[in-house]
Amino acid sequence: MVAAAVRPLRLHLLLEPGRAIVGPAGVLLTRVLYMKENGGKSFVVVDAAMNDLMRPALYGAIHPITRVAQERDSASSKRVDVVGPVCETGDCFLRDWPLGEVKAGDVLAIWSAGAYGMSQTSNYNARCRPAEVLVDGKRFRVIRRRETQRDLIRTQRF
Repeated sequence: MVAAAVRPLRLHLLLEPGRAIVGPAGVLLTRVLYMKENGGKSFVVVDAAMNDLMRPALYGAIHPITRVAQERDSASSKRVDVVGPVCETGDCFLRDWPLGEVKAGDVLAIWSAGAYGMSQTSNYNARCRPAEVLVDGKRFRVIRRRETQRDLIRTQRF
């Protein structure tokens, strides 16, 4: 309806769907490596890092985090900092987050990672970029494989 009203003006509308649509379409899955306590704080260290999802480190974006497999009795409200393994101050996804009890090997979902998620990834600290998986209903397929160490050095000359 609106487009028809604009046509006599010889205008061409180009719309970018933006983060409101694309952001919720992506989820970064990460596995818990270990938990630690330090200075009265609880940390959950995951295998994803700031190079996999830069938005929290870059400008403090908040991406909710939940366990993928919810247990029946998961009423715990333990608050933790969810951090990556890069050992940088900025390698933190969320601080003081009510994640509850987790254990090494648990898979966590970092939500709303669709917009700018992959486009902002890097190979910082010689880390490989993650795979991308397209999910359509009950079907899925890998649309970008995880990088390998070989990929990281393919352009180097020795």
